[in-house]
Amino acid sequence: MSTEIGMPPVLSPQEAEKAVLLAAPRGYCAGVDRAVITVEKALDLYGAPVYVRKQIVHNKHVVADLESRGAIFVEELDEVPEGQTVVFSAHGVSPEVHRQAEERSLKTIDATCPLVTKVHHEAKRFAGEDYDILLIGHAGHEEVEGTAGEAPGHIQLVQGPADVAGITVRDPQRVAWLSQTTLSVDETLETVAAIRERFPDLLDPPSDDICYATQNRQLAVKEIAQDSDLVIVVGSGNSSNSVRLVEVALEAGARAAYRVDDASEIDEAWLDGVRTVSVTSGASVPEELVQGVLSFLAEHGYPDARAVHSAEESLIFALPKELRRDLKAAGRI
Repeated sequence: MSTEIGMPPVLSPQEAEKAVLLAAPRGYCAGVDRAVITVEKALDLYGAPVYVRKQIVHNKHVVADLESRGAIFVEELDEVPEGQTVVFSAHGVSPEVHRQAEERSLKTIDATCPLVTKVHHEAKRFAGEDYDILLIGHAGHEEVEGTAGEAPGHIQLVQGPADVAGITVRDPQRVAWLSQTTLSVDETLETVAAIRERFPDLLDPPSDDICYATQNRQLAVKEIAQDSDLVIVVGSGNSSNSVRLVEVALEAGARAAYRVDDASEIDEAWLDGVRTVSVTSGASVPEELVQGVLSFLAEHGYPDARAVHSAEESLIFALPKELRRDLKAAGRI
């Protein structure tokens, strides 16, 4: 349902004033792809059921599909029978969860995104150097809980600039910050600036903790939003990066922006008076859901989408070592 820029579709007179712009990159990132494939291969190798702690990624369609194949999603490990196989989600877990799994003799496969694992390592390093760590993120998000669990005595959560006045540290010269990887880049930088005003010696992480995919998807939606009457973001409501894309689109100049899980959630009234629609998707969204939105738009008189490229992505992460070992032993790789 899409064509590349430079290859415009042939439009009818009725369609000539309407346009659909398709953000690129969009959808699955390397960490999500790795996590979903991990559960699929675990089911193929070990057979159902395979338990998964929390949603493997924040997308209800992905979760439903894996459930149909035999995955069982649980909130906590005490729901997993002793000795069974459990996969940890892409968002990461705390050392306490690993301890609980060992205590229950569970076979664990850690599908934590390597970029989240990097933040965990940074938390342990800063804590080992006795820094107070300000973790920028959203309370209750699995990634935040996992990172905070690496150094609970050193980490305090900062949800935004409004929290900065209430921060208490032991030594203003030994303060570092980390962040949830799926936040808005602009929002995070605003919070960091506010923290630095209070603590000029604030130590930065060795590299940006906002993941490459989050940054790329936000840059892509900024590029197309300014020319859009409507931006449709495909993604689930508990997907932090999908929710941020709506906010970024509005801040970039889109007249309206909405998040939908799939095409069935689009309100036809959104299209009233709309000439240019832009479409993107969060990092945990299968491409077929985007194509469903494009089909909906085509049925309502909007032409094939023109892809607007703002970055290229080629990163691939290896499967978790526990799974690779068992696949090799079974002659599957």
